[in-house]
Amino acid sequence: MAAKAQQGGDNHPVAAFVARWKASGASERANFQPFLTELCGILGLEPPHGSTNDPTRDEYVFERSVTFHHPDGSNSTGRIDLYKRHCFVLEAKQGMAAEEPALFDLTPPGGAGGKRKTAAVRGTARWSDLMLRARGQAEAYAKALPTEEGWPPFLIVCDVGHCFELFADFSGTGKHYTQFPDANGFRIPIEALTDPAIRDRLRSVWSDPLALDPAHEKAKVTREVAAYLAELAKSLEAAGHAPASVARFLTRCLFTMFAQSVGLLPGEAVFTDLLKDMRGTPERFKPMAEDLWRAMDTGSFSPALRSDLRRFNGGLFASGAKGGIEALPVNGLQLGLLIDAAERDWSQVEPAIFGTLLERALDRDERGRLGAHFTPRAYVERLILPTVMEPIREQWEAAKGAAVQLATGGDLEKARAEIRAFHKRLCDLRILDPACGSGNFLYVTLEHMKRLEGEVIDLLRDLGEAQETLGGAGFSVDPHQFLGIELNPRAQAVAEMVLWIGYLQWHYRTHGKTAPAEPILRNFRNIECRDALLEYDSVEIVRDTNGQARSVWDGKTFKTHPVTGEKIPDDEARIEVTRYIKPTAAKWPEADYIVGNPPFVAGKDFRAEFGSGKAEALWAAYPDLPQAADIVMYWWHKAADLVARGKARRFGFITTNSMHQVFARRVVQAALAARRPVSIVFAIPDHPWVDGAGNAAVRIAMTVADAGKHDGRLLTVIEERAGRDGEVEVTLREQNGPILADLRIGADVASATPLLSNEALCSPGVKLHGAGFIVTPSQAETLGLGRTPGLEKFIRPYRNGRDLTSRPRGVMVIDLFGLDEDEVRRQFPGVYQHVRDHVKPERDENARETYRRYWWLYGEPRRELRKALAGLPRYIATVETAKHRAFQFLDAETLPDNRLICFALDDAYFLGVLSSAIHVRWALQAGGTLEDRPIYTKTTCFDPFPFPAATPAQQARIRQLAEEIDQHRRSRLAVSSELTLTGLYNVLEIERAGLPMTAKDRAIHEQGQVAILRALHDDLDAAVSDAYGWPAHLSEEETLTRLAALNRARSEAEMRGEVIWLRPEFQTSVVRKAKAAQLDLAAPEAKRQRSSWPAELSEQVLSVRRVLAAEAQPLNVADVAKRYQRAPKARIESTLATLAALGHARALGDGRFAALR
Repeated sequence: MAAKAQQGGDNHPVAAFVARWKASGASERANFQPFLTELCGILGLEPPHGSTNDPTRDEYVFERSVTFHHPDGSNSTGRIDLYKRHCFVLEAKQGMAAEEPALFDLTPPGGAGGKRKTAAVRGTARWSDLMLRARGQAEAYAKALPTEEGWPPFLIVCDVGHCFELFADFSGTGKHYTQFPDANGFRIPIEALTDPAIRDRLRSVWSDPLALDPAHEKAKVTREVAAYLAELAKSLEAAGHAPASVARFLTRCLFTMFAQSVGLLPGEAVFTDLLKDMRGTPERFKPMAEDLWRAMDTGSFSPALRSDLRRFNGGLFASGAKGGIEALPVNGLQLGLLIDAAERDWSQVEPAIFGTLLERALDRDERGRLGAHFTPRAYVERLILPTVMEPIREQWEAAKGAAVQLATGGDLEKARAEIRAFHKRLCDLRILDPACGSGNFLYVTLEHMKRLEGEVIDLLRDLGEAQETLGGAGFSVDPHQFLGIELNPRAQAVAEMVLWIGYLQWHYRTHGKTAPAEPILRNFRNIECRDALLEYDSVEIVRDTNGQARSVWDGKTFKTHPVTGEKIPDDEARIEVTRYIKPTAAKWPEADYIVGNPPFVAGKDFRAEFGSGKAEALWAAYPDLPQAADIVMYWWHKAADLVARGKARRFGFITTNSMHQVFARRVVQAALAARRPVSIVFAIPDHPWVDGAGNAAVRIAMTVADAGKHDGRLLTVIEERAGRDGEVEVTLREQNGPILADLRIGADVASATPLLSNEALCSPGVKLHGAGFIVTPSQAETLGLGRTPGLEKFIRPYRNGRDLTSRPRGVMVIDLFGLDEDEVRRQFPGVYQHVRDHVKPERDENARETYRRYWWLYGEPRRELRKALAGLPRYIATVETAKHRAFQFLDAETLPDNRLICFALDDAYFLGVLSSAIHVRWALQAGGTLEDRPIYTKTTCFDPFPFPAATPAQQARIRQLAEEIDQHRRSRLAVSSELTLTGLYNVLEIERAGLPMTAKDRAIHEQGQVAILRALHDDLDAAVSDAYGWPAHLSEEETLTRLAALNRARSEAEMRGEVIWLRPEFQTSVVRKAKAAQLDLAAPEAKRQRSSWPAELSEQVLSVRRVLAAEAQPLNVADVAKRYQRAPKARIESTLATLAALGHARALGDGRFAALR
């Protein structure tokens, strides 16, 4: 009860605590535990528990032990002063109040520096060094925590009896702890504990740290203000105002409200009061608003507010074409909505989501989705941090290390110069989002760079920089550094607004009530409104031979067919066909880092989405990209090229999670294998996302790439759970190593090359482009099947994926391949009329001229597949996208759908090899996925797959088992109409996993004789392994590694003319002699080259840190010196000491240092 009472307004116990502990001194080891225990008491918190010496149970204890795992396999132990799981790591120090001159002290804690020096004097450079090292220690301890405990959101550095410093990372990555809440408020003097708000903040750090994440409360405020704007926009458009005018008007209104909230207008509620004064006379609003905005534009006297105003400028309040600044007239209801919006606290809006919500509010088509989910900030940070902030922070740590060394040597002026130089470099960086939308990625990057700038200024202050010069450098991180390209002019304007609001928010957090320099807004023109991919001379309308403009169906408007009653394209709803003249790839502005979330449009949908003109222009401008690649890969390709050529340092994009599939993978593989390669240094192959439509089920991939050959961090989602604001929170598992083009670490399956031995045998089935071709058996009879001679060749059984995995539909298909239009009409008039009525209306509106001209034929009749199948009594098929990878025979008269992958092989030996675990593992890795279903892709799953060089006896054994499997499945499925192929393999999977079966599962197991099916597959797997000459139970990774090696060996043999044809009698007659591929032989490993010792001190720190990180064992000074030409050992020694002091390395006490990862 006493503890609870102290949470109220009575400050006497707090004041006594402050007075008692301010006088403390001596060693932190003697003081920190009673100090923190008593602190918990005055905050009404449970004190730390007693230690159990079992780290898994020590969730809230003093002296929590952690184990540091070093690259050479050795371990060392450290102790966290105070730890609370999922909350914080606290490192305690003890300064002293007596004033004496002192400099930085680089003695590593517990290192080889002999006795510790006396306590650091508070307010001196040495005390700043003490706190800096403590922060590094805390971060090192957080890194050493077991992975399953996760990263604590907070680091606390405590000078006992003097202050607390708070650093937070709400991203869950542990790589970006920044001052919390900002550079002004992160250091809490002990006297501030008398403030109830400060005590509440510390209670939350102890008990509910995630509640302090500012994004959550700001999201709520932002939704509220966006809702007012949407209602107002709807009302103004209903009054007859053009949407563009409404958007411009509301943008000015909202910035005026923001300016009021942050103090840029005179008076706390001056604009709100002005609006309230016009209640009853809303007609006065228009002239009064125009007067106010004119004064804001020029920085002059405003009669409306009766005050001189600051100059805003920047284009937002610029005069219109007639020299005036126009406001829209409002009625009483609209004025009321403006008043309601103005009464909100606009200083608390979250720019990271405000842009999205504002864009929806201003777009009548998007307005209905205002309440839908927005992309959570944590998702945006998950890409921005490794793309932009990690390399910048690496440079910052190097500059900081150089400054510490200089200060230790007594040269504080050079130390300050080192930090000033980094600050200037930080303010010169350019960040580009080439598909910036409403600017949320740019804003979040700006915020993180402003946080870092706060740390820079704080260190300058600690190094003795004069207070009057701290803010007068003449430069700072501001919106001109954040570049965007956006096609939508409304989104462009919103993006500019978002950056300025975010920048001004951070200005006031950093500088208090000091107003920014005028003009408040600057028109940097940093957000360009244009196409990010295409440049062209002009766009012209395509005309026919009579000079009439050609047009096509708009792709979305339908009407009812007068005969069939079916929905068909409305031939009166048309759009003009255009042609782009001299299309070329667009140029992007120069930037250091490129990051963003480009649009997703599959290559096959380009014509429908963009129109044929733009689709063809894109393909012409980017001839090296596969036409089937998603549009997002065009952004990826351009960014990779810029990074490879040194025009940008790093890039990161959100892409579809199909990025590891064949067409996207070709783009990535080309960049990884180029003469000037890039490497993927960070990737999440499959991550939940929220798209522009608020669909929380979207899946995406994240990739970050850098120039050269580097290992990367591969993060895999291992758990998903519902979070706040529609976010799906995830738990990630990290692997390190070379990341391959298919976003995987392991055997390089993606680099496997097609084999001649497999050529001309595999193809998807036919693609109808007209559902009217499909008929039932009774319809086929009506059309003449069984009565009209020869028609049986043109109406055939038809199977698609569901027919194979579930139960056959029993449908047939009209297949007029080989006949011209006149032949069809003369020989089969009933069929002709049916196709004309049911297929031609749709084909007439197709963008492809060949589809319109040959409307009675399939869009993709698969001529080469027909040649390969000719003369075979049966062939093998598998469903392109299916939960289980099963292969089966189909009779020759059955026509396969496009969703079936077909193999022109009738020998059951090949069915056996394809059905084996060895091939299925390869297919699962080499193919793609759709949601959670694997995709079998001909070019990656079959073409490069090396079949075994089996003996006749081995082939016979595999052939026998494959026939048994195929016959067993057919006979079991014939027993019951309830059984399906998917059902059989679902139960087989359950049995293999040893999971309990439901009653339904047991019934399938019994009827389908699944135990026999399992035994047959087990025997087949053993037989195929024997044919390869491999052990029967290889791991998946070992299997893939051996197959990749066998593919390389077969490719080399084929270049020597040694081809192991699968169907030699067919293939040798149709496969043209292939040109010898160029071998990409790996160069012999070069002798380790010694690097030049960097001239700049910060570069020396960065280089030594990278040397430590690259080695598998700890290094001493001599070891590090061997990596360089003529490196001074004394400098290396001080650099290693600096890295240890800052928490980037660990001194092992024997002269060696190990990197902390």
